[in-house]
Amino acid sequence: MKKIYLVLGVSIFLILAFGIYQYTTPKAQESITYFPIDPKVTFKTAQTKLTLMDKPANTILWKEHSTLDRKAYLRQDAALLYANGRLLDELWNWKQNTAVLEQEKRITIDKSALLQAITFHYAELHENEDQIFSSQAMSSDQLYFVKPSHSFKSAKTEDENKWKKQLDEHTQRMLQLSWNKGLRHFSINLKNYQAYPLSQFNELGKDVLPGFTKSETARIVGNLWEGLYKNYILGIKKADGTSESPKGSTLPLILIATDKTHLLVLTETSSGEPILLHQMMGAVD
Repeated sequence: MKKIYLVLGVSIFLILAFGIYQYTTPKAQESITYFPIDPKVTFKTAQTKLTLMDKPANTILWKEHSTLDRKAYLRQDAALLYANGRLLDELWNWKQNTAVLEQEKRITIDKSALLQAITFHYAELHENEDQIFSSQAMSSDQLYFVKPSHSFKSAKTEDENKWKKQLDEHTQRMLQLSWNKGLRHFSINLKNYQAYPLSQFNELGKDVLPGFTKSETARIVGNLWEGLYKNYILGIKKADGTSESPKGSTLPLILIATDKTHLLVLTETSSGEPILLHQMMGAVD
């Protein structure tokens, strides 16, 4: 990730809180809620895949699949697809008493694009009425699509290298401008944070985030996706209390406070409004 250049500015600091969710009774619902990770439970498979179809033209097949090593009280997957750094579409689904969950969608692309797909795979497990655990995994895929009908995952020719450079630079430039705009708007000093685009954060979260243990990382990732699901995927919560579709919004920048007290999620709506979601990190496992 290129260094983010912060232009100093003063503005009203606005925080849209993730909100506090209290889990009371074991009632299945369309939601992602972090519970302590059960180390005995694992995902046998967790996969996201982007493929250019032969027909119809300019159509991408977007698939995600996950299999737990046992049936879970609740299985849920949430998937995001970005094109040149902006949210193109989203998928989410949940089922009870199953180990397997899969989704797919066909997306028509009308311009050359860097496509990035990110998926959070989740399971809620009930040992008994008093003990609730969870299991989680992340997967992703990336595809360069070049009109009218060419795609590649890694550049192998001179032309593909040119397209990769062009699409990477276009995406990074747009995101850099958007994030800098948000950083100025909310007067955020990057010296106080570790900054990761959501795509990079998820890759690091598969193992350990710098400066954290594996169990701490699992909790941070789980809590983050709980907040993203309720306050981003289901609709971006705005300052005036209204909600806006996340489609067209920028790839979120995850900011983890160096004092480990909180994290921030910085994005921008399709209409250009900077949005900041705030989440307390609290005690770790």
